[in-house]
Amino acid sequence: MHLHKNSFLTIIFLLLCEILFAQQQKLSDFYLIQRQYESLPENDPSALPLVAKLIRKAKTENNPTQLFLGYKDARYYSSDPHIKLKYADSAIYVAMAKKDDSLLSSAYMSKGIVYYFYFKKYKLALNEYLKAFDKNKNNKDPYYRNKLNYHIGVVKSYIGYYRDALDDFEEGREFFESEIQKYQHPNLMYGNQRGYLNTIHQMVVCYRKLGENKKADSLIALGLFKSSKNTDYKQEHSYFLKEEGIRRFRNKDYKGAVSTISAALPGIIDAKDFAWLTVAYSFLGRSKWEQGNTAEAVNDYKRIDSVFVKHNFVLPEVREIYVDLINYYGQRNDTSQSLHFTRQLIKVDKILEEDFVYLSSKIHREYDTDKLLRDTERVQRKSWMIVTSYIIACFIILFGAFYLVLRFKSRKNVAGQNNILGINLAGGSLALSEEGAFRVRSYKKTEIADDIVASILAKLKDFEENREFLDGNIRLKSLAKSFGINHNYLSEIIHEHKGCNFHLYLCELRIGYITKKLNTDQAYLKYSSTALAKECGITSRSNFSKIFQQVNGMSYIQYLSKIKAEVSNAAISVEE
Repeated sequence: MHLHKNSFLTIIFLLLCEILFAQQQKLSDFYLIQRQYESLPENDPSALPLVAKLIRKAKTENNPTQLFLGYKDARYYSSDPHIKLKYADSAIYVAMAKKDDSLLSSAYMSKGIVYYFYFKKYKLALNEYLKAFDKNKNNKDPYYRNKLNYHIGVVKSYIGYYRDALDDFEEGREFFESEIQKYQHPNLMYGNQRGYLNTIHQMVVCYRKLGENKKADSLIALGLFKSSKNTDYKQEHSYFLKEEGIRRFRNKDYKGAVSTISAALPGIIDAKDFAWLTVAYSFLGRSKWEQGNTAEAVNDYKRIDSVFVKHNFVLPEVREIYVDLINYYGQRNDTSQSLHFTRQLIKVDKILEEDFVYLSSKIHREYDTDKLLRDTERVQRKSWMIVTSYIIACFIILFGAFYLVLRFKSRKNVAGQNNILGINLAGGSLALSEEGAFRVRSYKKTEIADDIVASILAKLKDFEENREFLDGNIRLKSLAKSFGINHNYLSEIIHEHKGCNFHLYLCELRIGYITKKLNTDQAYLKYSSTALAKECGITSRSNFSKIFQQVNGMSYIQYLSKIKAEVSNAAISVEE
């Protein structure tokens, strides 16, 4: 009987193993196919027969996840940009059918990258990025988030928002820099290294455009060093050679600029990146022009115009070559050519203007609602401004005279005995009473949308109720980031609704918390000011004492003595 039981268990175990290993084999078939082509470079069509095999298998087995990955691989390895778009659309279709927002976001971004890199259609690319952004709300993958931020940062850089773009790129740089320090699968390492190098390159461009040349130059040197180690990063190395050539041009080393930019051209041409190719030709031509080789320079400029004619695309920084061409042919009385390039310049300006208006409005309306452009100067009401100024001046003079008289008559040392409405007339700064009953507040009306204001006020309420202000590391930018809002907006909302700046707002919350503890918990009366400062998130004892004096109208020692006296008097009253 016992033998039969063991035999039965053995049979069950073998059946389970068979099922388990059969499933494992079934799942690994996709990997076995993918492993045969995953090491091939991007745009290598020799991978496509294997990708097609994977797609057929996914369709046969009704496996939407593998089908989605198959379409993405097909997009990656296809050499024809128009075919890439078709596969990108197929991936979007599968993700929609699967109702998976993470996959759908990835598919939209993939399509946006095709529009950006292979067509330089920034409008179409941004539309896809914004769709990806909308579907990315629940995606916790930091690699994906930084990749998306990178591509939107590129759009910002294109339309001249260099400082905003740098914020996106700096965040991406920190992420990729930390990732490449880890031990990872070669494919992940390759992707992170490329992300790191491309991010640095975009930062170089932004710093160059902002005139911060020292920062740009240090990143160029870093990029050249990092990209020269491995031939897999030939494209990225070419970008840094381009920027090194521009640096040499800026330093008037025109011979060195020609040599370096010429060395960059093959890699940029191989990558089919016609946008940066036009920039390279622009500085190559300008370097030759400075050397007196105007004929060669004009040929380089004409190559830029050929790209514009073919792709209907131009970067703002190459616009000036058309002015040089118009002047060049004008000085030689070549009316036909001068008129041709004048017409071309008009077309260039029209495209740049349309792109700027469309892209900037899209970014601010749909991606960066907390960074909406606002007019920084308000229209003054001139009709009553002079009268108002006289009234304010008279009030200040009268109030100042009243204050000086009272201060002269009364210079008592005991805090609280010489103040009116919480103003210490014996000297010092504006202060709150013990209950925070009075402080001269400065309210500044903002034009931030009501729904954004309501959302941030609710978050500030949670911030106060959860006592998050006790964290000594909290800063305006870090709090704004956690709220998902621009730090300037958060500052304006606090100023409007709390009547003070962010620093004073934190001080009042922290000192208010300690003051309440001193009044309600006698254990706190035994603590030193250093311990209390640390408890409420203030960096040092001296800062704590200074802020305590400003908020409560008396020093910490005076307040402590007052509380202890009240406790002692209360104890005597109880005994009696």
